[in-house]
Amino acid sequence: MNAGGMLVAGPERWDEACFAVPAVRALVASGLGVGILCMAAQRDFWTSVAGLTVIDIPLKSNARAVAAGIRGNWQASLAWDPGLAAEAFKAASIPRRLGPDDAKLRKFLTHPLASRPGPLEHRVRHYLAAVEEMGIPTAVPEFFAPFDLCIAPVAGAVLLCPGSDFGASHEWPLERWMEIAEKLTACGCRVTVASVDGGRGLAKLLTDQLGNHNGFFHASPLAGAMPLLAVHALVIAADGSLPHLAAMAGATCITLFGPNDPAWKRPLGRRHAVVRRHVECAPCLLPKCPLDLRCQRELDSERVWQTVREKLAQFAR
Repeated sequence: MNAGGMLVAGPERWDEACFAVPAVRALVASGLGVGILCMAAQRDFWTSVAGLTVIDIPLKSNARAVAAGIRGNWQASLAWDPGLAAEAFKAASIPRRLGPDDAKLRKFLTHPLASRPGPLEHRVRHYLAAVEEMGIPTAVPEFFAPFDLCIAPVAGAVLLCPGSDFGASHEWPLERWMEIAEKLTACGCRVTVASVDGGRGLAKLLTDQLGNHNGFFHASPLAGAMPLLAVHALVIAADGSLPHLAAMAGATCITLFGPNDPAWKRPLGRRHAVVRRHVECAPCLLPKCPLDLRCQRELDSERVWQTVREKLAQFAR
């Protein structure tokens, strides 16, 4: 196995995994033998990165067991944050253990990378900065491209995902999803509704109200749903893991933001759009609103529909 190469910790959150892809691609392009240590549910996701060796962590595993499987096979490791992977890298006695110079992560590292605090940047910079500190260039457009799933989007196919695995505070009211769905249907679009694990079950409620004129599927596991996401030319979704996976699958996404900050956490790619109603208490980043959910309730459907119309018009050109 890639003796002399670098084993990288795969972020456990789906949005973070998507943000890490450009940095991992840069490492692969540098000529290093690169592996990724990830949760088993992410195997299908990371195998989409060409030239990457994927090692998945079994469920209910611990750092000692993971270390036994990787010991002696890697000369270097990269951990972005403290966690099971960073612990396993140390327990496996990997000679060069790199990572950002964070107080909680430092005890697992042999070579902390310089920390450069500054103004709020998109989260992708957290991953790119560590790779750049190793002297590896990252400003290559191909590193930020979606996965090549060899699936062409179907014209007029629109996916709605009203639920969010980030919590109920990230979900727009059901009646406004109904308004968007009805307008899409009136425009001749083929509407499909996707549900995700977590949230309030809005997808099933929306599907029941729309009747038998639309499709429905449960996007679980998320990585396995990527081919279905890629089929849709447009994905309109609550802020959650799904729009990030859809963006990596090649779909164009409109993400409805509430308590999160799109400047920090929007899906990667210029073709995407975000819609939000900025309120005085945002971004609070909370999964449950302690007030009146004003960031969602004050986002009117006409504002969302205007963005949808703009994207549909771009497809028609």
